[in-house]
Amino acid sequence: MKRIFAFLLFCGFALCGRSQNVQLHYDFGSSLYDKELHGRPVLTSTVEMFKPDKWGSTFFFIDMDYTSRGVAAGYWEIARELRFWQPPFSIHVEYNGGASNSFSYNNAYLGGLTYTWNSPDFSRGITFTAMYKYIQKHKSPNNFQLTSTWYLHFAKDGLCTFSGFADWWREQTFYGDGAEHRNFIFLTEPQIWVNLNKLKRVSDQFKLSVGSEVEISQNFGGRKGFYVIPTLALKWSFD
Repeated sequence: MKRIFAFLLFCGFALCGRSQNVQLHYDFGSSLYDKELHGRPVLTSTVEMFKPDKWGSTFFFIDMDYTSRGVAAGYWEIARELRFWQPPFSIHVEYNGGASNSFSYNNAYLGGLTYTWNSPDFSRGITFTAMYKYIQKHKSPNNFQLTSTWYLHFAKDGLCTFSGFADWWREQTFYGDGAEHRNFIFLTEPQIWVNLNKLKRVSDQFKLSVGSEVEISQNFGGRKGFYVIPTLALKWSFD
C-alpha cells in the first residue's frame, strides 16, 4: 500500500498556498517481486488536499488500490499542524487508518512537534517531525515515529519537482513465522515530477504532471526485509 507522506508535502504545497491533486500510479511491485508480492494491485489512486489557515494547516490523503474486481484496499491519513505563534515550530496531530479485502489497519494516533524550513522563494523546503504513536488494539500500542518531508522545484520556471517523505518508527510486527518481532520500520517514497504547464506553448491551466514514485522500505507492510518498488504516475493539480 502506497503511503504518500505522512502529511506528505506539508511544505511542498506552501508554494501555492493551498493545493489539491489527484494521482494515478502504475505499480511494478508484482513484476519485480513475483513470489513475495504476487497479486499486489498494480493501480493506486491518491487524492490529496492541503489547506493553510491562520492557526496552521490541514493535510489529508486517501489511497485506493484497484484490481480487476474493483477496489482492493483503502487507506487514509489526516494531519493538523497547529500554532498560535510564528514558525518554524508547530504542534502536530495525525490519524492513520484503512482496510483491505483481507485485513484492517489498526487505528493509529500520533502527536508531536514539527520543525519547518522553507527557502525565501519557496523553491525548496524540509520538515522534521518527532511523534508519539499510539496503535489502537495492538499488543504493543505505545511507539514512536520520526518523519521528514521535503520538496525541491528545479529546472527553468520550476519545470521539475522532487519531493517525498521518510518515516522511521517502532512497531511489533508479524511475518507469518509465528513469532513476534519488535522491529524498527523504515519507509520512504521520493517522487519526481515533470510539470507540463511549465513548458513553452503549454497553458498554465494545463496542470498535468508526469513522473514516478519509488517506495523504498525495510520491514514494512508485513514484509520482512528490504524492498524497492517503482511506479509510473500521472498527477492533476487543482489550485
